[in-house]
Amino acid sequence: MYKFFIIAFTLLTISATAQKMNKYDSTLKIGKAGYRVTCMNRSTERNVLSVKPIGFKNEAREVSLELKGRVVSAEIDDLNQDSYPDMIIYVLEPSGKTTLFCISSKENESLQPIYFPDITNDMQLSKGYRGNDEYKLVEGILFRKFPVYDADTAIKVPTKKMRQIMYRVVTGERGMLNFKSFKNFDLNVD
Repeated sequence: MYKFFIIAFTLLTISATAQKMNKYDSTLKIGKAGYRVTCMNRSTERNVLSVKPIGFKNEAREVSLELKGRVVSAEIDDLNQDSYPDMIIYVLEPSGKTTLFCISSKENESLQPIYFPDITNDMQLSKGYRGNDEYKLVEGILFRKFPVYDADTAIKVPTKKMRQIMYRVVTGERGMLNFKSFKNFDLNVD
C-alpha cells in the first residue's frame, strides 16, 4: 500500500510539473503600470495569448488573440522613449523559429502594436541567415543574434561567425511604431 501512495504521488507531481511548464503566466511592470501575459501553451499549433494592461486608465482593455506557437518569455521596457511601458512577447513557432509580438502603451490609455520586420526582406542582414535567433532587450535596444551560414544551401554547419543586429523603435508612416535596425556586425566564435 505504501508503494502505491509513493507511485501515485510521484505521478501527480510529474503531471503538475508538466502542466506548469506549459502554461505561461507573467506580470511585468515598470512602476505601477505594466502587463499581465497569459497563454496556456497547450499546443504548438493553436493557443490564445491574453495581454491585460495593469495600472492603465479604464479605457485600456485586455487583448486576446490566437497564435501559432507557444509563448516562451516576455520583456518590458520603454522602447519608444515616451516614459510608458512597452513589451515584447517571444513566441516559439512549431518550425522552431522565434517570432515577436510587440506592444506599446499609448499614454497608459490604450495599446498599440509595434511592427518587427521580417529579416528575409533585408538582403544584407539576411545573408547567411537560417534562424536560431537569440533576443535580448537592454535599455530600450533589442539585440538579435544568430549563427551565419555559407551561401551554399547544402552546407548544414554554420560558419564560425555570429551576426548581431541592434534595433530601436521609431515612428513610421501614419504614426505606426516600427523596429528599425541601426547597427549590425559579425563576431568570430570558436
